[in-house]
Amino acid sequence: MYRFLLSRQWVFLTLLGLVMIPAMAELGFWQLHRHDHRVANNKIIAASLRTAPAPVESVTGPGATVPRQDLYRTVTATGRFDTAHEVVARQRTDADGNRIGYHVITPLTLANGRTVLVNRGWIAPGDDLTAFPEIPGPPAGEVTVTGRLRPDETSKATGIRNKHGLPARQIQLISGAEAAKQQVPGELLGGYLELVGTTPGAKGPQPELIPEPDHSGIGPHLAYAVQWWLFAAMVPVGWVVLVRRRRAEILAERAGQRGDGGDPPHRPHNGAALAV
Repeated sequence: MYRFLLSRQWVFLTLLGLVMIPAMAELGFWQLHRHDHRVANNKIIAASLRTAPAPVESVTGPGATVPRQDLYRTVTATGRFDTAHEVVARQRTDADGNRIGYHVITPLTLANGRTVLVNRGWIAPGDDLTAFPEIPGPPAGEVTVTGRLRPDETSKATGIRNKHGLPARQIQLISGAEAAKQQVPGELLGGYLELVGTTPGAKGPQPELIPEPDHSGIGPHLAYAVQWWLFAAMVPVGWVVLVRRRRAEILAERAGQRGDGGDPPHRPHNGAALAV
């Protein structure tokens, strides 16, 4: 009855199912790991935003890597904006995520000669994407900047491809390595600041500040994990359903064969036939 399971088609189907079950289960655990990472990140961000601002050099230093526990840590830095070495990061969206433009990256030179990069916010692109856009000037003279500390961007972490041959003073990734290519003077502190505010404040229009990161949502990863595990559970169920369906087809075929080659169906005799 079940010898069909030894056919090439059914052996392949069974092996495919045996491969799919652990693969789908592993995909479920991968999504669960991403969920746990998102939850942990949310806790880190919430704690960082609640913490009182700290001097930037107490958290990072020249060439340092920003620790994960200091992600979005609020810090302060006092110095002068260096607009001569200002650059823009390309293909960045505004706060609503609807328009693509630039992030304005302005070095802040500290009193000790060191430099920290400050992301002053978003501006719309001009008509000529190969030309350096017009940027509202930052406050002149000595200012105290308050910002959220971010690690240097990498292609691996952000998914942004670092292109070469860009127009002058335009970059893809916000990082000390890219700033060094722009010949930004002074020792560069690791990471950069997302501007929250300056003292004294700027006069006139300024780039659109980057909003505080969302740290309340958990994303769809947990739902995806459950989905993959349900798919894994459905594979053996589907295999059993297909086997039972094939078994029923074989039984029907055998019944049909017996009906075609057996005795003719019985017909009762009527009275007239007996009389004859």
